[in-house]
Amino acid sequence: MENLSNIKVKFLNKDIATIIISEAKTYNALSFKNLGDLIKAFEKLDNDKNVKVIIIEGEGKGFSAGHNLKEVSRLKKRAKYQKLFNLCSKLMLQIVEGKKPVIAKVHGAAFAAGCQLVASCDLAYSSNDAIFATPGVNIGLFCSTPMVAVSRKVNRKRMMKMLLTGDPIKANYAKEIGLINDHFSKSKLNSEVIKLAKQIASKSNLTIKIGKQTFYKQLEMPLRKAYAYTSKMMTVNMMAMDAKEGISAFLEKRKPKWKNK
Repeated sequence: MENLSNIKVKFLNKDIATIIISEAKTYNALSFKNLGDLIKAFEKLDNDKNVKVIIIEGEGKGFSAGHNLKEVSRLKKRAKYQKLFNLCSKLMLQIVEGKKPVIAKVHGAAFAAGCQLVASCDLAYSSNDAIFATPGVNIGLFCSTPMVAVSRKVNRKRMMKMLLTGDPIKANYAKEIGLINDHFSKSKLNSEVIKLAKQIASKSNLTIKIGKQTFYKQLEMPLRKAYAYTSKMMTVNMMAMDAKEGISAFLEKRKPKWKNK
């Protein structure tokens, strides 16, 4: 296990790494320090050729309460506020634009920027008692940056209700509206997430990298442009050794031996 202050990195095996936000006293708040260390952790794992899947979770009672409001209240100056929100946005973009699939493993509360973090991950699973919210409106600070990630997973009417009321939603509703993939009992959550991570890790790392990049880019394109771009990326993918190996293995009814190139 590697430590970056309140951010721990644990390896299940060479393929799967878990990033743990370990500051239970602040409910794993996304402070300047924690944001910076999370970015470093993701960058390092993204560049680790062995790691195929990244899991992120929080220690203690819950996942993350978002920004550290005590820290925020001390900032005072406009430039410092801007720096904090830019840093948070940098973390979210690092997750989305990174090469490796990221799974959020959520228990307890994921509020504000914590909810944003869940939405930014490629997949998200929670305990049955997890709750999610964009509650900034309750303290006079609309959750504008969190809504960027969440509104790309949740439709407009449901998103606006979360933003305008600040009310928390339960795991079953979070699944219904597309914020998370599924929820499990506390005793089953870890094993279900690891089972999924192992399944993804068994695929070609190169194929996953190409696919993840293509998925997010095409979402922002008009339909005609999206088809042109994805046709180009499928061609790039088809020229890779792993695509040829995968097709041969399927036709020969055997397991593929990935070269990740």
